[in-house]
Amino acid sequence: MSDFDLVVRGNIVECDGVIDNGWVAVSGGRVAARGVGAAPQARDSVDARGMWVIPGVLDGQVHSGSQANQEGLGWASRAAAAGGVTTMVEMPYDDPEPVASRPQLENKVAEIERDCHVDVACYGTLNDKHGLEAAAGLIEGGVCGFKFSTFEASPGRFPRVEEDVLMEAFRLIAPSGLACGVHNQDQELTRKNITRMVEAGDTGWDAFLRAHTPLIENLATATIYELGALTGARAHAVHVSLSRGFEICNMYRQAGHHASIETCVQYLMLNHEEHTRRFGAKTKHYPPIRPKAEMDLLWTHIANDECTFVSSDHVSWGLERKQHENVFKNSSGGPGLETLLPAFWTGCAEHGISPSMVVKQLCHGPAKHFLLEHRKGTLNVGADADIVVVKPETYRFNPSTSLSAVKWSSFEDREFQVRIEATYLRGQQAWDGRQVRNTAGSGQFIRPHKAGQAS
Repeated sequence: MSDFDLVVRGNIVECDGVIDNGWVAVSGGRVAARGVGAAPQARDSVDARGMWVIPGVLDGQVHSGSQANQEGLGWASRAAAAGGVTTMVEMPYDDPEPVASRPQLENKVAEIERDCHVDVACYGTLNDKHGLEAAAGLIEGGVCGFKFSTFEASPGRFPRVEEDVLMEAFRLIAPSGLACGVHNQDQELTRKNITRMVEAGDTGWDAFLRAHTPLIENLATATIYELGALTGARAHAVHVSLSRGFEICNMYRQAGHHASIETCVQYLMLNHEEHTRRFGAKTKHYPPIRPKAEMDLLWTHIANDECTFVSSDHVSWGLERKQHENVFKNSSGGPGLETLLPAFWTGCAEHGISPSMVVKQLCHGPAKHFLLEHRKGTLNVGADADIVVVKPETYRFNPSTSLSAVKWSSFEDREFQVRIEATYLRGQQAWDGRQVRNTAGSGQFIRPHKAGQAS
């Protein structure tokens, strides 16, 4: 009789180092034992010696419902499995209405448990329709954080929350210990710049960056942290593209406030001069892809372990929303679930940063931030057996083979140094390097722990 359901052998990557020739044993969907050298007997064994074995990735910023009848959680979860992502943290800005009430959250949970191939945690938000009082029901329902915006990206679906209302929302949420994440963009300056440039006919490939100045992002970032300081809430800037944002966050941290910060892999791996010039509006994100000098500065904050976590900001817009000659009329964002892990791993390798930083930024960091570390982001005994086998292999990414709802990527033809060999969700294979192996409904809705306590 086998001792365990599954044993995976390989070089185990942890936040503080790599264990060569290690093994992880799984029983009942959880990590049951670990060791080095000779592995115990198991019903199924995976010999990944010469490869890396890491915890399942948590992508802390996924938008699968932003366009009705296009992608959805189930389809996105297939791309996640292929990318080594075992937990998607789903944003609330669904089409046509955001998740701003308990019944809407419960509808989303039902979709997760019916359609998903990986686990999903959910952000909630608050709006005028359901009021700030809806926060209590969303917290009780199991959201892992709240998301707001200082800019109205879409009327109704993605509204601006004015600063005084945002402060009251922070006060209501603070006792739960959940983070208040905010899209950091000053609305008045953005609209002023875009109006001026459109009137002048200045709408080409490079106009989006020039319209969205560092001042627009940095003012909003500072506002987020000041609201946290005033209310005691965990204030989180969700996609920082500038080194100054990290400096601002560090100021508030050093003053004793609960300030956290996230950047996205595209700001670390893409630059304006090369990639936006080549791909145009395909690289249109908010914030914009910055010049190479700024991209290089961001890597210093990664190397110094100053980032809370790195995410993809995944959204599968069709190319029809990326091809207008007026850059301001194109949608912001792009697919990223499959490229998050290989792209970030490659960037770390190119900058001489250990694979341990990959686990910090893609596994442990987001799990701790969203109060999910009791189950996710680690291969410690007792955690969910979410395991990814990462194979060293150099290749150029071809989005035509993507499992996403779209077959394009701003990482097209980018050379990556690793490939996802296998993904396991609670000990069951979800991806075998070629195809999804588990069934829709294998994923679970994941709730945070420690309600009322900050992580």
